[in-house]
Amino acid sequence: MEKNLEYYMGLPYRVEVVKDNEEGGYALRCPELPGCVTCAATVEEGLAMIEDAKRCWLTAALEDGLHIPEPVKLEEYSGQFKLRIPRSLHRQLAQRSSEEGISMNQYCLYLLSKGAQQ
Repeated sequence: MEKNLEYYMGLPYRVEVVKDNEEGGYALRCPELPGCVTCAATVEEGLAMIEDAKRCWLTAALEDGLHIPEPVKLEEYSGQFKLRIPRSLHRQLAQRSSEEGISMNQYCLYLLSKGAQQ
């Protein structure tokens, strides 16, 4: 298979989401693609914008003939796990994700990512 833009766009690059406590909003980046970063007012907006940033980063790298790293392979992990939580916490997470305009899965991913960086 030819490694063109669509090939790289189809790869599962990680996206890190960090809340900007000083200026508000969120910063998102693809750690395997150095400098591939965007900022947005909401996580949902940022997830759309990081795809555009990734496309621009990959396009420039292909045009300049630069090495493009592929995502770290995580075959041992499915990316899913089951978690039992109290109903009250479930309600809080559902309400907060609704306020942010994103799915509860995306909101929980943001919270887990934020906690994992500390």
